[in-house]
Amino acid sequence: MLLLDGKKLADELKSEIKTETESFMAAGGRKPHLAAILVGNDGGSLTYVGHKVKACEQVGFKSTLLHFEDSISEEQLLNEVKKLNDDEEVTGFIVQLPLPKHINADRVIMAIDPRKDVDGFHPVNVGKVTLGLPAYVSATPLGITKILERYGVETAGKHCVVIGRSNIVGRPMSILLSGQSATGNATVTVCHSRTKNLREITMQADIIIAALGKPEFLTADMVKEGVVIIDVGTTRVTDSTAKAGWRLKGDVKFEEVSKKCAAITPVPGGVGPMTVVSLLLNTLKAAKHEVQ
Repeated sequence: MLLLDGKKLADELKSEIKTETESFMAAGGRKPHLAAILVGNDGGSLTYVGHKVKACEQVGFKSTLLHFEDSISEEQLLNEVKKLNDDEEVTGFIVQLPLPKHINADRVIMAIDPRKDVDGFHPVNVGKVTLGLPAYVSATPLGITKILERYGVETAGKHCVVIGRSNIVGRPMSILLSGQSATGNATVTVCHSRTKNLREITMQADIIIAALGKPEFLTADMVKEGVVIIDVGTTRVTDSTAKAGWRLKGDVKFEEVSKKCAAITPVPGGVGPMTVVSLLLNTLKAAKHEVQ
């Protein structure tokens, strides 16, 4: 069983990004600058944004964090988005999700300049990804493709089952896997809460992307021998024995499923670190004006 170590790969990619950034700036390029808008004090979001800020420092990017109370109005937030759109020093930016219920997240995402949308959520970027055009690919799916690519996981001609149909992971992942690329050309089945006979489908899968947000949902009796599994789940589960009082659990019951796998990502240390690195890759693209 091959452990698809996202943390190790993320460190390698950060080193490559740092070198590329230094060369780019030495040739007269502008310093990449990633900004993040965070609304409220959700623990997971605070941790995640903190990782992004630290990663920027490691690769020589400038980073800016704009943190607002969850009482901010939608109009005020849209005004902050406009400021970042107009700020020539900001290469790209993200609005950390989820947002408070009184704010329409779709309206906020639509307000982001697609050329600065390094999270890859704007419909312009989603559409370009669908058509196979240069675009900002949303960070988690991009990170998964890097894992598949760097660990030499063959996707062409394989049956890939994606469990979950979110706009952030499931849907873009299905598009990338079925596209014409080095980590594409697969036959893809997308499963979700209304899928019947899920086990029959997962038992046929050569590759499974588990992205439904239910801890330890995928069990050993649902997969065949030699399967490759990418576990996207990161649910905080209460654990009194843990220092923090909780542990991160993936969507896959790792201890039993890993025994049947050819390769599998751990949680934590799998997809998560690659998501952060993917934001850096998109921000460097933005600095180079590779996506218009």
